[in-house]
Amino acid sequence: MPYADSDGTSIYYERHGSGPAILFVHGSGGHHAAWWQQVAALRDEFTVVTVDLRGFGKSDSSMPEFDGQDFPGDVVAVLEAEDLTDAMLVGQSIGSVAALRAGLLRPDRVSSVVLGHSLGGISHPELKELAAADRAEAVKLPVIDRLLTKQFQTDRADLTFLFQQMGTFNVAKMQDLRNLDTNGPSLAEIRESGVKVVFLAGEKDAVLSVKTVTRSHELVEGSHLEIVPGAPHSMYWETPEAYNTAVARLRRTLTATKEAA
Repeated sequence: MPYADSDGTSIYYERHGSGPAILFVHGSGGHHAAWWQQVAALRDEFTVVTVDLRGFGKSDSSMPEFDGQDFPGDVVAVLEAEDLTDAMLVGQSIGSVAALRAGLLRPDRVSSVVLGHSLGGISHPELKELAAADRAEAVKLPVIDRLLTKQFQTDRADLTFLFQQMGTFNVAKMQDLRNLDTNGPSLAEIRESGVKVVFLAGEKDAVLSVKTVTRSHELVEGSHLEIVPGAPHSMYWETPEAYNTAVARLRRTLTATKEAA
């Protein structure tokens, strides 16, 4: 599989299927293989691209430290390497911040960005306050309970174990991604870019509340909102059918909207 050059850094990615493009951007515990349930379900209808940000998976991890501000450029490098246009970027958790920034950097290649379980690092005082309040509650829970429901952990101990193992392939850690939130985009910058923004969240997300996500949707003019009943923070992993259905519907709908325009 190929590598893209991101300002001298080798970025691993994979491309599967054909059709309208969907590029997935993983969160702090993931990498390209975390999307195994999405690739298999979506590649017959869409071009599905998965990427390892620097420090993750098979991408270059040799640097002594990682700056989250570099991650959007890694996504852009893959878009350029594959000459993708009208791509829908789908981020997971803090990976959504990199996805949104990449979309705003290259609106000529990105038509929409799906912020999965994330506010995308949008710079707004009210949203910052709401997210901080959600985070204060989330940190009271063990990490695994923030990401997967207890019922899933009990019923699917095998997939819970695999989920936890995913992060062991990465050199970069959560703290390396936090800097992504620095100097986030304003509501005006998002509006002026012309990039469609979608907030995709789970009803049982223990990291980011439905109330906070709904308020974000209200503030971002023209944005879409998808709340999946019963889904946790790591919806893509625990409830993949519902997640894949939502992503496919959004890709079809946003493509149709663009064609109609």
